[in-house]
Amino acid sequence: MKKLESTAEFQTLVDSDKRSCALFSAEWCPDCRVLKAVLPGLEEEFGDRYEFTVVENDDFPQLIEKYDVLGVPSLIAFHNGEVTGSFISTMRKTRRQIVDFLEETYPKS
Repeated sequence: MKKLESTAEFQTLVDSDKRSCALFSAEWCPDCRVLKAVLPGLEEEFGDRYEFTVVENDDFPQLIEKYDVLGVPSLIAFHNGEVTGSFISTMRKTRRQIVDFLEETYPKS
C-alpha cells in the first residue's frame, strides 16, 4: 500500500478513471495499525478494482477537513474525481466490514 506524499498526488489519484480507495489513518491510532496489517491482503484481493493509498491525518489536515473525516481509521472510495463511498468512524473495522464496503462501492462484474 502506497503512502500519500502530496496533495497533488492525491488529486491525481482521485481524478483517475481507475477507482481508488484512501485509508485515512494516524500513526498514534492503534486501530489504524491493525487495519494497515490487514490491507496488504485486501490490496491483493481487490487490486484489480482499486488503487489503495494511505493518507496520514497529521500530514494532510486539509484533506481531513475537505472530506469530513471525523475519525480514524476511515476509508473513502473515489472514481473520476467523485466520492463513490465512505466508511468513516472511529471504530475498529473488521476485514469483513472492509470487504463489504469495497464490494458495495464497486461490485465485481
